[in-house]
Amino acid sequence: MITTNLTNLTPFLPDGWLTSRLSALDKARVMLEEGNGPGGSFTGWVHLPRDYDKEEFARIQAAAEKIRSDSQALVVIGIGGSYLGARAVVELLRSPNYNLIHTDGPEIHFAGNGLSTDGLMEIIDRVKDMDFSVNVISKSGTTTEPAVAFRIFKALLEEKYGKQGARERIYATTDAHRGALKGLADAEGYEEFVVPDAVGGRYSVLTAVGLRPIACAGVDIAALMQGAADAMNALAVPGADNPAWQYAAARHALYESGKKVELLVGYEPSFRFFAEWWKQLYGESEGKQGKGLFPASVEFTADLHSMGQYIQQGERLMFETVVSFARSRRQIDIPVDPDNVDGLNFLAGKSLEYVAAQAMRGVTMAHVDGGVPNIGRTVPARDEAAAGWLIYFFEYACGLSGYLLEVNPFDQPGVEAYKNNMYALLGKPGYEEKKAELERRLNG
Repeated sequence: MITTNLTNLTPFLPDGWLTSRLSALDKARVMLEEGNGPGGSFTGWVHLPRDYDKEEFARIQAAAEKIRSDSQALVVIGIGGSYLGARAVVELLRSPNYNLIHTDGPEIHFAGNGLSTDGLMEIIDRVKDMDFSVNVISKSGTTTEPAVAFRIFKALLEEKYGKQGARERIYATTDAHRGALKGLADAEGYEEFVVPDAVGGRYSVLTAVGLRPIACAGVDIAALMQGAADAMNALAVPGADNPAWQYAAARHALYESGKKVELLVGYEPSFRFFAEWWKQLYGESEGKQGKGLFPASVEFTADLHSMGQYIQQGERLMFETVVSFARSRRQIDIPVDPDNVDGLNFLAGKSLEYVAAQAMRGVTMAHVDGGVPNIGRTVPARDEAAAGWLIYFFEYACGLSGYLLEVNPFDQPGVEAYKNNMYALLGKPGYEEKKAELERRLNG
């Protein structure tokens, strides 16, 4: 189980920061459990680790084995929650350098999460001479970034393998009943997986949305789900000892005391995209109605040489949530240098893991002394069970936090503003008046 350290947090909090919120947290718990709060129709993730579709899960595993046997690369096409969770788990449990060091499965490339021509062409150049497959992930099939990317990769597959061959290499994860991608998948005969109606994109990593790419990277998704189920059972127990209640209450208390930014801190390069997933989860869930902490992330110790000065002595608007792993997967000791040119022979014979642990302790103490509250969270190992636990923990705490903030943590109305402007400027039918308005503004 993941452990929590509040020692460097409580001095910054008022008396009663947790007990005064227990009633509100219990109401939030009931709303999540029963799905009767704001956005309650999107709380299907709450019991997902227990109630997931076992038949589809088996198909996910079978499709992953097929791709691992017939493809040198898999192109995952999706944006936001349709790719961040999968990439987070692949990098955390395999490696951020997975495509360079893998020996037991296909390369995994993520496309359709932006509009960079150069970025897309690099993926095309890499996979065009390989046997490759595509997993397109979109509830509607009309979101611009993934739809454009899928149109391009679909054409590449059909040119390379013909219509029938391409059909056997395209996997669609989409709405069960409707939408452009659903219609195309039905017409073309692609193997289909479901984006559940009751699970929003940023909570979907433990559905087919995330599990298919994760399984293709050789991750044991059964163990991942078991870790999430263990967290679900543990966090369903109400009370002041519940770590998700503690985290949600602490965040809310710090926000009410004037903190504006939460920094998610990791000490492993493999954690970087997990932090990206976390930023969408909390930013999209809480950032509305002029409310919400701004979620940011840093990777220590590297970012201590860029952001460390501000964190130590800049405006006191932030607190840190630090995720560390209790042990490394491998070990290396620091050798003796007979000349001791760098003056580091006092470290000779010590493991790099030991040095990193002392660095983390020193950083924590310095930041706390500098007025930065710190929540410590220690993960026992970088494995499937721990990753599943951590995913569910942050999802559940996010639902609680949103309800404490009195917002709907499961909608994202502000996302449509940029889309409407983009559609208008691109000349999408039906946006003619909007296009004229925007062009008047742009032309002064």
